[in-house]
Amino acid sequence: MDATGAVPFDPELAAALAAVGKAEPVTPENLAERQRRDAEARPRPTLRELADGGRFEVTELPGPGPGTTTGPGPGPIMVSARPAGLAGPLPLLYYLHGGGLVMGNAWSVLPRVLRELAELLGLAVLSVEYPLAPAARYLEPVEQCYAGLCWAARHAERLGVDPARIVLGGKSAGAGLTAALAQLTRDRGGPAPIGQLLLSPMLDDRGDTRSAHQQDGHDTWGRTSNATAWRALLGERYGAAELSPYAAAARATDLAGLPPAYIEVGSAETFRDEAVAYADALWQAGGSAELHVWAGAFHGFDTLAPGAAVSQDAREARVRWLRRLLRGT
Repeated sequence: MDATGAVPFDPELAAALAAVGKAEPVTPENLAERQRRDAEARPRPTLRELADGGRFEVTELPGPGPGTTTGPGPGPIMVSARPAGLAGPLPLLYYLHGGGLVMGNAWSVLPRVLRELAELLGLAVLSVEYPLAPAARYLEPVEQCYAGLCWAARHAERLGVDPARIVLGGKSAGAGLTAALAQLTRDRGGPAPIGQLLLSPMLDDRGDTRSAHQQDGHDTWGRTSNATAWRALLGERYGAAELSPYAAAARATDLAGLPPAYIEVGSAETFRDEAVAYADALWQAGGSAELHVWAGAFHGFDTLAPGAAVSQDAREARVRWLRRLLRGT
């Protein structure tokens, strides 16, 4: 711990962060400008670019229409991708991108997901373009993710995937949505995923853990940005004593019957304590969770410093867990 009480960063990660500098916090006043800048910084690659010279087969799917699930409204646009030339129904990674619920897109995350997971494990991927706050409020993002999941399970043959081997996955806000989606599909009797991959999950709207205070001003995503994002989603529900776990998965009181979880977070990250608490709650409910707390890692460490030793270790651990999970099905 440094003189301020914050957990220090891994030296390689600290050097990478110092080279680029931390972005200013997201506030209600600058949110629209930050969204505009993020869209410019993360342009959507074309399907041809995603195909990478024939290395992957990539298709854009329009959102399912109304009435496709028991939830309201249409489903999201999805990008379907898989390693080229693989025959037979493949396991499916149903992937939700990060961006604090207010930024990011389904296209820009695909190159890394395909290269680091799909190609190594023979996975098909559906990357989901769920609606962003504040244009989308409260349960709309998770409802659209559920609509897409139900559509994918019903159209598995068309997609060339095995509906009995669906893994939910996501990063940051996408991981929080993944945890909420796992609860929602359990409660509605929807598709039954075999696992949930939760990478630095954004789980708790209250933002009052020890790590949230300890790493504020140090982590790349602090309490101000976190509160702004949750307010954008929840509106007048922000700060409510009771809130649906489908909006913030950490609010759940019943975590029994959920699929095995892989949970990773950095020790120097705002989300550290809520991720650890969620793993513990899954264990207390009799569930299966594998927890990795990467020493000295901040939020988004492996994206900012992919060559750092801890980033490489994290990628390898994810692959090992997914491989074990798929072998058991």
